[in-house]
Amino acid sequence: MSRWLLALLLAAAGWPTAGAHDALDAIDGCLRELDPGLDVGYQRIAARCPDLTPTLVQSQYAAWLPRDWNQTGNLLSADGLTELRALLTREPAATAARGAPSVEHVAALLAKVTQSDQPRAGWWTRLKQWLREVLAPRPERAGESWWRRLIGDARLSDVALEAVGWGAMLLVIALAVVVVINELRVAGVLKARERAHGRARTPAAGPGALTLEDLERVSPLEQPSLLLELIARRLVAQERLPPARSLTVHELTRAARLPGESDRERLRELATTCERVRFGDQQESSSTLAAAIARGRELLAALEAPARERQEAGRAHA
Repeated sequence: MSRWLLALLLAAAGWPTAGAHDALDAIDGCLRELDPGLDVGYQRIAARCPDLTPTLVQSQYAAWLPRDWNQTGNLLSADGLTELRALLTREPAATAARGAPSVEHVAALLAKVTQSDQPRAGWWTRLKQWLREVLAPRPERAGESWWRRLIGDARLSDVALEAVGWGAMLLVIALAVVVVINELRVAGVLKARERAHGRARTPAAGPGALTLEDLERVSPLEQPSLLLELIARRLVAQERLPPARSLTVHELTRAARLPGESDRERLRELATTCERVRFGDQQESSSTLAAAIARGRELLAALEAPARERQEAGRAHA
């Protein structure tokens, strides 16, 4: 009995208390007529208190009463009625103290609840919709430009508009310069100028930085690579080799324009020895190193012979 009375009062806590007095009077009158030890059960209490059932049925709590509270076999008692009266007295006072609920955010919540459950469009969908609105043909108004259609009714200052205009102009100029430079590079004009500058710089930084005297100061294992570098500089100075620093040994051998095939064989033997010394697992013998160095010296002498002949002819002519 006490459980259904508690559920009744908790459910009816927010209801107005106008009809609670009638229920209280009916309960008080019934409690005065009951014997707590003998009057147990609905039929006995209804017989002793005939006004209790009609009053509760017509009260504001009738809808919350259990379906079988007035049926035969229900163990209604005086203690249950006492508990009911206490709840009816306490809960309306607590409800009045709490005050009326705030309805400030009810409208916004109802608007969210009643909105259609549609998935939010992604950024790509929103971008396409914006482009469609901007680029779609529509009747033009007098004085409306494409810029005005793009930014809409947003107000920009004259300084901002001028800055945007100059920025767009500089961007177009930069793109044009990039396109022209790319076309010149594809056509080979820039490469030809780079080769010309490289040839002009080669005599100043060429053989003068490395001589045969430097070759004598290093160990036999370092002499082949140093001699190959000296020969490569001489070939670049004579425009017999492109001024490239990223050539491999085999590319250097093939790219060099030598006077005769015997000179190419000397260069190939020296280059092969340099490669074995640098990357080989076993150390080269002294005889192999000496033979490669000798062949390299012969090639260097053959390359320097025309220059010496020109110098001697110039002195004789003077």
